[in-house]
Amino acid sequence: MSKADVIFVDMCKDILENGFSTEGQTVRAKWEDGTPAHTIKKFGVVNRYDLQEEFPALTLRPTPIKSATDELLWIWQKKSNNIKDLSSHIWDQWADEDGSIGKAYGYQMGKKYKFAQGEMDQVDNVIWLLKNTPYSRRIMTNIFNFADLSEMNLEPCAYSMTFNVTGNKLNGILNQRSQDILAANNWNVVQYSVLVHMLAQVSGLVPGELVHVISDAHIYDRHIPIIEEIIERPQYPAPKFSLDPDIKDFYRFTVDHIKVEDYRNNPQIKNIPIAI
Repeated sequence: MSKADVIFVDMCKDILENGFSTEGQTVRAKWEDGTPAHTIKKFGVVNRYDLQEEFPALTLRPTPIKSATDELLWIWQKKSNNIKDLSSHIWDQWADEDGSIGKAYGYQMGKKYKFAQGEMDQVDNVIWLLKNTPYSRRIMTNIFNFADLSEMNLEPCAYSMTFNVTGNKLNGILNQRSQDILAANNWNVVQYSVLVHMLAQVSGLVPGELVHVISDAHIYDRHIPIIEEIIERPQYPAPKFSLDPDIKDFYRFTVDHIKVEDYRNNPQIKNIPIAI
C-alpha cells in the first residue's frame, strides 16, 4: 500500500480526534456564501516521505501530478506571478485584471540578490550550491518577504525550502505556514517531491527524503464529511515515477518529461468548496 495514504489517514484522524476547533472564534476565511469558514486544526504537523522508497502520490483519490508540476515550474522555473503563464485556473481568484497575483511566489523566486558567487536569484543559487558545494548547510529559499507582503494578493503558504545533501542523496524540508488538508496536502507533497527529483538529477545526486512541516494543518468544517469518507477508502500501491534521464538542465524540464506508471486510485472528489 502507498505510505503516502497511511501518512494522510493518520494525520487526518489525529486532526479530527485531537485537533482544536475554531468555532466561536473570529476567522478571516469565508465560504462563497459569506459564512465564516471554521476549521479543526493541529499545530506543527511533520510528515516524512522517503523518495527512494516510493513516489508519495495518494491513491485514496488521484492527485493530478502533471498539473501540480506545472504550477511548481510556474513558480520555480518560469518565476512568474502571472496566471497567463499557468495552464490551470487555480490562481484565478487571486489575480487582478492583468493576470498578476502581485509580488508573490514566482516574483520572489526571480528577484536577484548578491551572493558570494555573484548576483543571481534564489533558484540559481540553490542549483549553483548543489553543484559546487553540495554539503553546504546554507542551501535554501524563502519567499516570505516582509518588504513585499502588502503587494502580494496572497501571502505564500508554502514559503521555504531547505536542502541538505547526505552522501549522494538530496533531501528537502518544505515549510508551510498553513495548509487546507483536503484541497492542498498531497498537491504540495507531490510538487516538492518532483522538485527534489529534478534538482537531484541536474546536480548529479539521487532523491532522498522530503520532510513536510506544516505550522497550521487544518480541515475546514465543510470538508469533514469528505475527509471521513476518503480515509475509509481502499489503498493501493504507490505509482511508479520517473524523469527523462537526458534532461540535465533544470530550465529544460517540462511536464512532458515526467512519466507516471501504474497509478491505481479511487475516484476523484469533485466540486470541493474552497474557503477564501
